[in-house]
Amino acid sequence: MIFGKIEYLNLLPFHVFMKKFTKSSQQSMAMHYKRGVPADINKKFLNRRIDAAFISSISAKKFQHVNLGIIAKKEVLSVLVIPHTKNKIDIESATSNVLANLLNVKGEVLIGDKALRYYLQKKEHIDLAKLWVQRYNLPFVFALLCFHKDKKLYKKIEREFLKKKIKIPQYILKTASLRTNIDKKDILQYLTFISYKLDNKAKSGLNYFYKKTNNTKTH
Repeated sequence: MIFGKIEYLNLLPFHVFMKKFTKSSQQSMAMHYKRGVPADINKKFLNRRIDAAFISSISAKKFQHVNLGIIAKKEVLSVLVIPHTKNKIDIESATSNVLANLLNVKGEVLIGDKALRYYLQKKEHIDLAKLWVQRYNLPFVFALLCFHKDKKLYKKIEREFLKKKIKIPQYILKTASLRTNIDKKDILQYLTFISYKLDNKAKSGLNYFYKKTNNTKTH
């Protein structure tokens, strides 16, 4: 089984969980990973070169998914627009580029760990999740855990992940800090802004996003 792994910090708790989950289950020998940024993982999933992954919301609509996602209930710190007169997309992104357009925010889209580093420098920016929540009073769902097969397995992953409070071991936190050049305390603070449970309110936010993207395409 091939799982698409996005190395961004927002999925660090999930990767810690999966490491333990595969060791304690029959999946330990069967799970293989392909790494990439969201746009790359989306393409691999669409082409069935991977079996499951967190897929950008804009690409996930037609696929099976469990109630796990990357969700912002207020600001997210890692999906920003740097105000400019000229628009520039982030080639690593799919959903965030669309979101900036929907919110009519002009400038350079920046996502992931590089966006978090930019935020921590306290430079001028617009947090797209924060703006979405202010405007519509709904969470924003950036990605969903989608799969092509083995629904029972991914429902089990959903149940096990959501019922546990994931503690990130210091050695993993240190490695993540060195890889991203972001302080450990800033990583932990950042993760408090990320939610993973696709609850009813998050589903409403996701459906509203889909409705707005459909309207944009139509008109």
